[in-house]
Amino acid sequence: MITEEHRMLRESVRAWAEKEIAPNAAAADRDAAFPQASWDAYVASGFVGMQFPEAYGGQGADGISNAILVEEMARVCASSALFALISKLAMLPVIGWASEELKSKYLPEIASGRSQGCYCLSEPGAGSDVAAMRTRAVKDGNEYVINGVKCWITNAGISDLYTVFAKTDPEAGSRGISAFLVEMDEGIKIGKLEDKLGIKGSPTGEVILEDVRVHESRRIGNEGDGFKIAMWTLDRSRPGIGSQAVGIAQGAIDLAANYMKEREQFGKAIAEFQGLRFMLADMAMQTEAARTMVYRAMQLADHDPAGELTITGAMAKCFAADTAMAVTTDAVQLLGGNGYTKDFPAERFMRDAKITQIYEGTNQIQRVVISRELLK
Repeated sequence: MITEEHRMLRESVRAWAEKEIAPNAAAADRDAAFPQASWDAYVASGFVGMQFPEAYGGQGADGISNAILVEEMARVCASSALFALISKLAMLPVIGWASEELKSKYLPEIASGRSQGCYCLSEPGAGSDVAAMRTRAVKDGNEYVINGVKCWITNAGISDLYTVFAKTDPEAGSRGISAFLVEMDEGIKIGKLEDKLGIKGSPTGEVILEDVRVHESRRIGNEGDGFKIAMWTLDRSRPGIGSQAVGIAQGAIDLAANYMKEREQFGKAIAEFQGLRFMLADMAMQTEAARTMVYRAMQLADHDPAGELTITGAMAKCFAADTAMAVTTDAVQLLGGNGYTKDFPAERFMRDAKITQIYEGTNQIQRVVISRELLK
């Protein structure tokens, strides 16, 4: 699956991320502040357009290239890796379902880094159960009036564009959901920002819509297509979360390996102790297996004629997230007392890894998806 171009891209992104992103990671985590310097560096680097079609100002990179980008950013800062995940998540419905008018107007803004996006699906009473959402969009002439509250929204307040899912027919269950593209200055308000365990440099919060009017031209797809669009989008975004998980795990492995070579106990480097060496070997094997699964899913996200992406993407996301949690926990153990302090990033890797088991569908939901596909 890996070409020489992919290897060169990894070298380039890694060198850039270590220089421009890594120095800001600890402060973003400590202060729970959006790492603006990292975002500016991301836009200046040109990597910002990799994930978007060339026809709309992007570079049209393949899935594995996009996975490498996310992975190498997450290796040094999981919060910054969300730069390359969340705007793409918000724009996937536009890429796959929107009118040419919407694509031409908004995709170049995202691909250039002039704008960022949010994906507004979850609600206080509708997380895994999307059909239970209560946000309403009522037709009024050639506009929709949207009212509701979305929660757990990554990049809330930072983004300019919000892909919002709302009920246009509340009696129709999942078939009554529609999708809209809403601009921040059209009346969107930001509520509570969450005080989180990890990815603290990426704001997560409430998006409040009170009588927000959106022209019908900014409906994505047809009325009632929203649930289908949301699930189609998550099939294609879940492997990206797997990439983030793999990157976090790789950062923990590299940290632990370097520490083991330097830390001495009983007169020799702890890297000489077989029990610890075997822990590191297991961490690397699990991460490489996760990486392979993620790359396979990313290939399918590019082109999926056989309909394999749903199960493959769920497997990749679930396995990579579980791997990241296990690997980062072992990294803290390998660093001993130092791993438990903020003097080293091991504990940050462990805290950041946890969310990959939760967002874009919990790992329990992924197992529901996998088993459902197997039993069809």
